This record gives sequence, C-alpha cells and structure tokens, in this order.
Amino acid sequence: MFFKKKPISQIDDDQIALVENAQRRIRQKKGLYNHFVFWIFTSVVLWFVNMVVGVGEAVLILDYPWFVSIIILWSLLLLYHAFQVFVTKRFMGKEWEKEQLKRLTALQQIKIEKIKRSLDKEAQLIADSQFQSEQSKPKQCITIIAAAAANNALGKDNNLIWHLSNDLKRFKQLTKGHHVIMGRKTFQSMPKALPGRVNVVITRQEDYQPEGAVTVHSLNEALEIAKDDLQPFIIGGGEIYKQALDVAHRIELTRVHAEFEADTFFPSFDLSVWKETFKEDHFKDDSHDYDFTFVQYEKTN
Repeated sequence: MFFKKKPISQIDDDQIALVENAQRRIRQKKGLYNHFVFWIFTSVVLWFVNMVVGVGEAVLILDYPWFVSIIILWSLLLLYHAFQVFVTKRFMGKEWEKEQLKRLTALQQIKIEKIKRSLDKEAQLIADSQFQSEQSKPKQCITIIAAAAANNALGKDNNLIWHLSNDLKRFKQLTKGHHVIMGRKTFQSMPKALPGRVNVVITRQEDYQPEGAVTVHSLNEALEIAKDDLQPFIIGGGEIYKQALDVAHRIELTRVHAEFEADTFFPSFDLSVWKETFKEDHFKDDSHDYDFTFVQYEKTN
C-alpha cells in the first residue's frame, strides 16, 4: 500500500515578510556591533600612537589633541548609528505597519460581516419560527348560523315561524361550548340564556343587564369578548346578520323550502364571495312540516 505525501503548507506573504524583516534586523544590529568594536579598537590604537609613540602631540583640533577630537566625532557618529538601529529603523518599518493595519482592518471587517450574516440568519430563523407558529395556530372561524325560508324570512313578531326539531338539534350541537352573539330582541325571544354557551347581547341600551348574558354595544365589542373562541357564532337577528357578513368566515344556513310572511329577513349575500362547501337535504315527515336543507358556505377571500 502506498501513501501519498501530504504537500507542505505554502508559506504566506506575511510569514515571508516576518522572516525578511528579522534577517534585516539581525544585519542592522550586527553592523552596529561591528561599528562599536571597530570604534573601540581604533580609539585604543590612536591613544597608543599618540601617548606611547608620541605621534601628533603638538596637533590640536578644537582645543583637543587630534586623536581625542576624532574619537569624539566618531562617538557622535556611533550614537547616531545606534539611534537609527533602535529608533528610526524599527523592526518591521512604517510601511509594514500600514499594511498590517489595512490587513487587520480587512480581517475585522470580514469578521463583522460574518457576525452580521449570522445575526441576520438567526433573526430570519426566529421570524420563520414565529411565522410557522402563527401559521400552525388555529385560526378563528366566525360563523353565522341561521334558519331562513325560501324568501329569506326569519321570523315575525320576534318569534320563529316554524319548528324543525332536527334544525334545533343541529344548532345546539354546533354552538355548544362557544360564544353566541345576538341582538337584544333575539335574546328576548328566548325563554332564557342558552345554557352551555357564553351569551353575548348587543344593545344600544346602556342599562340593559339581562341575567346569564354579557352585554356590549357593538358587534366589534362582541367579537373582542369572543377573541379566544375558535368559532364564535352569530345567531341573529336580521340587522346583526347583515353586519356580520363582512367579518364572518362561514355561514351555517338551514334553508326552509317554503315562503312565509315575516317582519325579519336574512340578508342576501353574494354567491361569488361565498362558496357552498356542504349540503344535506331533509324532507318533511311527522316531526317536520317542511322540506329543508342544511347548507354550509365558506368565504372565498
């Protein structure tokens, strides 16, 4: 079995720059060291030549023996050389520092962009989670429930015109445990508040407080009370039904196949807006004097 050798990692430009500048630094310090050694050696030789051999005793420069003047000037030159090595010619140099500053700034910008993208992604995930939560949350279905004749008659003198036991059973089955919203006259037509339901009565009378019911002064107030109910029901009368058509999502209608004289009518509605989704026919028998049909409509927009 043969193994391929892993390629040696390529040295990047920054590493090369560090090596080159380190070598330059060594050369600078080595040059200063050689200068210093040569200064000491030359100074000793000049002193020996002047003091021991006696060369140049009478020559004065700036009131100093000539070799002392040379050593002083050379010392100043040596100090200047040392100043250059340790101060002006710094290790990496100004240009290198500028490049590193630019590179560092670029790297920081990249990190900032990564953090921003991460935060944006997290914010999007939170938003998607909230959206999915909202989407998965069951939506409220405001439902109109009514029994109307072929001519849309609902009642007369605040009373029902017919008695259909299956319709009453269906009404009870659908509305049990929900809010039932009605006008004052509809509530007064009943012997008492409907049991097992939250009775909400809409009235303009400020002091009207019927037993077993909550009173409000508009349909919007009634729906606000029923906001936690997934399917509140609008149960009458005619004017409340008319207002509710704009906000309702479903109509549960019992269509009685006969015409009657009445003083309260179910409002007409646009069949291009309301789509029939369920229909069940029932025929008159010993318990029912009229043919009737259960029809369910859903709002299309």
